[in-house]
Parts: sequence; C-alpha cells; structure tokens
Amino acid sequence: MGYYRAGFDVVGVDQSPRPHYPFEFHQADALEFAHAHVQDFDLVHASPPCQHSCTLTKGTNKGRQYIDLIPDTRALFAWYGVPSVMENVQGAQLRRDLVLCGEMFGLGVLRHRVFEIDYWEGNRRPHQPHRGYVRGLRHGVWRDGPYIAAYGKGGGKGTVREMQQAMDIHWTDVHEELTEAIPPAYTEYIGAEFLTTGEWGAVARGVPDTAPIPKIMRPYLRLNAAGRLVATESGPQPSAPAPRPLVSPFSVPVMKEAS
Repeated sequence: MGYYRAGFDVVGVDQSPRPHYPFEFHQADALEFAHAHVQDFDLVHASPPCQHSCTLTKGTNKGRQYIDLIPDTRALFAWYGVPSVMENVQGAQLRRDLVLCGEMFGLGVLRHRVFEIDYWEGNRRPHQPHRGYVRGLRHGVWRDGPYIAAYGKGGGKGTVREMQQAMDIHWTDVHEELTEAIPPAYTEYIGAEFLTTGEWGAVARGVPDTAPIPKIMRPYLRLNAAGRLVATESGPQPSAPAPRPLVSPFSVPVMKEAS
C-alpha cells in the first residue's frame, strides 16, 4: 500500500493465498518468481521470513530452526542488478541503510524495521525519541503507554482493531497478516525517495560473464563453448505465470544461444 501511495503500480507475491491483498497478486515461491520476472519492474521489495532473526526466536522460541532466505534474496537481486529493498527485523543480517520506527510517522506502534537498499541515496529520516512504553505485561510488570504491541495475543497486546488503527492498515482484519505487516508509511516514504533520487540501484555488480555466479543462480546458467553465459533449458521453472508487464524491463546482458 505504501508504494501505491507513493505512485507505483504494485504486484505482490507470497507462497500463501492472500485474498485480502488489494493489488495484483501471485501465489508462488517468491525466489522462483523473482528469477523469472524481477527485470519487469522498476523497483523490487522483499521481506524474507523474519522468524530466523526475531527476538522471539532468540527467547521464547529458542532452539527452533528457521530458514534464512536473506542471503539467497540478496544474491538474486545483485545478480540481476535491479533497484531493490530488503526489509526485516532489527536482529536480521542486513545492512542498516535505513531504520524506520512508527514514532517517526506519528503511529501507535514502534515496530522498528531495518532496510537494506541498493543503493540508498535518499534522506535518512531522523529517529524520534519514544513518548513512553509499549502497553502490556512484560516480565510480570504491567505498563501503560501510547504504543500497542502488534504481535501475539494476551498480556495487553493489541486487538485486531487496535492494530489496524495503530498501523493505518484497513484492507485486512486477519490477525496473522497484521502481526507480520509493516506500516505503509514506511514504504510510502521509501518509494517517494526513490522517485525523487532516481534509480539508486541501476548499476549491476560486475558483468555477468565475469562475475562469480551466485549459488542461487547456478541452476539457471552455464558457460557455453565460447565462454559466454547462457540460460539452461533444464533449470527450475517459475511456479506462477508472468504478470502483465507494468514497466519497461531493466536489461542485464545474459544471452540465450540460438537454437
């Protein structure tokens, strides 16, 4: 929603059905879909699953194993050289190019999130001092405050209605979707900065023929007899059809051999 408010046409991808999603949506493996279609867009945004890095995993859920998709997502975006944004929780192994908080936008949640942006040349919005506590029961102590906890249930955590109001999200009333969402004010700010500063990620890292092939790209590429990279015919196939192109493709010189 934030990118839409900033002026973008939006296409969403998730492995689970999202019937409340307000824009064009494809149920698919996000990395497979990105491999097939990422160059059709002016800007791509990824929010890999945060369970690997979140506080609950290091505390309440300690010992459980969660997959970390950040390295593969980073490698894929870098290979294609697309302007990209990756978002995750504060404990994630992302560059801290930008850190946003609900208080910066006058919201009723704190919800700090880290963004790795290639390459970030926008204005870094200054962090605002918090006005008090997050409401709820913590370690046996009840505290009141101007912010709600937009995760979990019980202990004074936010209700669905409170989460909708606090984050300015009104297109879904599904508790799980709200607990995983970020306020649209965050991406509206980033999208507006992108439109102001230009294609910050337009320079690919290296030339595909000479750059090391990231592990995630190896099923899709091979060197031909002339030493040039070409697409394989047997690599994994995307799990969703191509969306209607919304923008002019951003080209990177990967060849296909003539048949």
